[in-house]
Amino acid sequence: MVSADGEPEERMIEAALRPKSLDDFVGQKRVREQLSLVLEASRLRGRSADHVLLSGPPGLGKTTLAMIIAAEMNAPLRITSGPAIQHAGDLAAILSSLSEGEVLFLDEIHRMSRPAEEMLYMAMEDFRVDIVVGKGAGATAIPLDLPPFTLVGATTRAGLLPGPLRDRFGFTGHLEFYAVDELERVLRRSAGLMDLAVNSAGFAEIAKRSRGTPRIANRLLRRVRDWALVHGVQQIDARSASAALDMYEVDARGLDRLDRAVLHALVSKFHGGPVGLSTLAIAVGEETETVETVAEPYLVREGLLGRTPRGRIAMPAAYEHLGIEPPAGYAAASLSARLDEDGPVAGGTVPLFATDQLDD
Repeated sequence: MVSADGEPEERMIEAALRPKSLDDFVGQKRVREQLSLVLEASRLRGRSADHVLLSGPPGLGKTTLAMIIAAEMNAPLRITSGPAIQHAGDLAAILSSLSEGEVLFLDEIHRMSRPAEEMLYMAMEDFRVDIVVGKGAGATAIPLDLPPFTLVGATTRAGLLPGPLRDRFGFTGHLEFYAVDELERVLRRSAGLMDLAVNSAGFAEIAKRSRGTPRIANRLLRRVRDWALVHGVQQIDARSASAALDMYEVDARGLDRLDRAVLHALVSKFHGGPVGLSTLAIAVGEETETVETVAEPYLVREGLLGRTPRGRIAMPAAYEHLGIEPPAGYAAASLSARLDEDGPVAGGTVPLFATDQLDD
């Protein structure tokens, strides 16, 4: 329910709610201003816009911004993804079919194969690719000129992009999580498009449970709409929104069943930790990757869970959120000791045996 990743069916529903211009796009003020300047300058020069790299967690609007760039430049949009390009020939086929000024959106660009990545270097910089014909000693490279185009790359893990690829983007924008008031504006716009009656308190209730992510906010709004329809509620207020989301096990802080299971296991089974990741995953009946990639990022960001060289620990805020009294002396000195256990030693380094225990 609160995963920031979107299913294919959900993406089709999201398309109807996507803003069509930068003026309609809510949030990310600095990125919008910078991108608006880049696009306006390109229009005044009468040339294709510089290549754009958008990074940030999933669900914040990278795909929407790519569509807006194409719309603002009055150019066609071609959409593909890094995992779909496994060979240089796949990329060559796409690039050779582009028209002048076209916008190519490459989602999850960090997952593209290395041969295709190296071909992209020349295509971005010189608008040219070399097609290799034949094999062995008889192989020849045929240069193929490309029309000017704009590449918009999106990634959730910018650190995995090699330096030469990052350097070829003329503009890089990092998308941040949304504030509650920004999410309320997103929800107001979506509710208007869905012809849904929601008062201010209802918007605020949904927004504060949305983990700072517009995709989650719109998903929760649709679930609240379903609840209101079944229960005959004409206008959604804070009480009805809370009742609907409680039924879907999304609590007042945006935590779902898995998040609370991780925290409960830490405080009840392991006395607040530290405990290794794999042991914690077994305790909640989930895969290690699920706990690490789905639950942990939000719990750490909210200050509910801590990561130490010896494993995961429950922070004082976790006890408070669960309504459980922490052990005597847990906060303050005890917590400080847990954070420092097997931590950095003289010189600022961490022992190998300590870092190895992160994965239990």
